Amino acid sequence: MESFQTVPMMQCTDGDVCSHGVRTDKAFWLANDLEQDTPKPMNNLADIMNYISRCNVCSGPSKIVARHSFTSAVPACPDGFHEIWNGYSYLMVTSSGASGGGQTLSSAGSCLEEFYLPTFIECLGRGTCSYYVNNIDYWLAQTQSVQPGMWGMGNVYSGLATILDEGVARCAVCGADVRMKHVNYFKN
Repeated sequence: MESFQTVPMMQCTDGDVCSHGVRTDKAFWLANDLEQDTPKPMNNLADIMNYISRCNVCSGPSKIVARHSFTSAVPACPDGFHEIWNGYSYLMVTSSGASGGGQTLSSAGSCLEEFYLPTFIECLGRGTCSYYVNNIDYWLAQTQSVQPGMWGMGNVYSGLATILDEGVARCAVCGADVRMKHVNYFKN
């Protein structure tokens, strides 16, 4: 998006009625790694934009795909592909109620170059944004030799080093190798 709005979409019904910025609207924005120093909701657009990640949209002549290893090792790209970047396997964010969003695991957006928490900022229809305590980030986990039991507490990882070494899975975004073919159209 070339310009930022806290909630850039509107709700439309089949009765030719659309609403924008209603109280129940929510949008999730990828945060940057700026330290969260404001626990209260922000409503000044300039302040909010300091915490929103920026992106570049690029196009190229090849197809891209994300690969996830479910280990601490970056997966190799398949034959005929090369690595564009590697990162950490991101799945989705949830919020209160039935809110949230995620990425298709084959898309480049599921492989984030950096790992940091919280990952998303939630903006509400009333024009406020914050890191709300009920937002939960879901990252793909490394496959463990012992799976948590049905009634067990599962595996708990605390501290960034442990999360990166033992918890979150790694990924790579791969681009198809493009082979240029010379064709002589002026042949006799």
